[in-house]
Amino acid sequence: MTKVFIDGSAGTTGLRIRERLACRADLEIASLPESLRKDPSARRDALNSADVAFLCLPDAAAVEAAAFVENPATVVIDTSTAHRTSEGWEYGFPELAGRRERIAAAKRIANPGCHATGFIALVEPLVRAGMLPAAASLSAFSLTGYSGGGKKMIADYEAAGASEGATPRALLAGGRQYALGQTHKHLPEMVKICGLEKAPVFSPVVVPHLSGMEVTVPLFAEQLSLSAGVSALDAVSSAYREAYRGGLVKFADDPSENGFLSSAALSGRDDLEVSVHGCADRLVLVARFDNLGKGASGAAIQNMNIAIGSHETEGLVTA
Repeated sequence: MTKVFIDGSAGTTGLRIRERLACRADLEIASLPESLRKDPSARRDALNSADVAFLCLPDAAAVEAAAFVENPATVVIDTSTAHRTSEGWEYGFPELAGRRERIAAAKRIANPGCHATGFIALVEPLVRAGMLPAAASLSAFSLTGYSGGGKKMIADYEAAGASEGATPRALLAGGRQYALGQTHKHLPEMVKICGLEKAPVFSPVVVPHLSGMEVTVPLFAEQLSLSAGVSALDAVSSAYREAYRGGLVKFADDPSENGFLSSAALSGRDDLEVSVHGCADRLVLVARFDNLGKGASGAAIQNMNIAIGSHETEGLVTA
């Protein structure tokens, strides 16, 4: 039986991981009493006695926790930003070419960021196929449920401006764009994993539903290198069909809901849907998933499943 420890099990990502793993008969979920949850010695012991350790912590705490692990057999899966571009850590996106095999052999796995997951799912296959140049000037926007902001943001939205100092109700009713200075913490992994030469112009937006995410990358057909006589829509669709033949990422021919695409459509699920829309000259690439699913906890469990030799969708919700 595989022994699992979640360091940071009280946060939104840790709670979802624990919820997904609760019914797994093949796992033993280790835990610390509340009085020892932040005790460094107790955490060190728990981390080193685990077969798989999830780090669901802020960046600095995740770096500290990773340094605690001295057991060479322990697989560490870090859900923070801390190690996503670090040497010695495998980037945990198994649907990308060659990564599933590397994840299976890795002892240090960095879980992708939620916004980054959607962007990379859309852009990396096109760069790898030579259709989109590494020097491309790209832009993207991303709608995310407010659970992506953690417990404080969840409380803010669900209090609906009722408590002193809370965000006014009227502001919470609409989408709220942030990271306006173009310094979002997911940008480095987006650039590195896609093989880009420069960061995209990126606009993340919090929307007033708990979970669900929709990442959109607009493109002009002239930005793509296409075979003669092949339309941009057909070429990109074919690239996604070729890239995503297994795992949790799937290509959808026409997933629109009467001409709309809801950012909440895959809320509560752990899979991801990519689709292509537009006309001959202008394309809209869309990735929809749950920011807590394939954007966080679901991806972490998928990586664990691969690392321990289970079916990679075991215990996950895909419909």
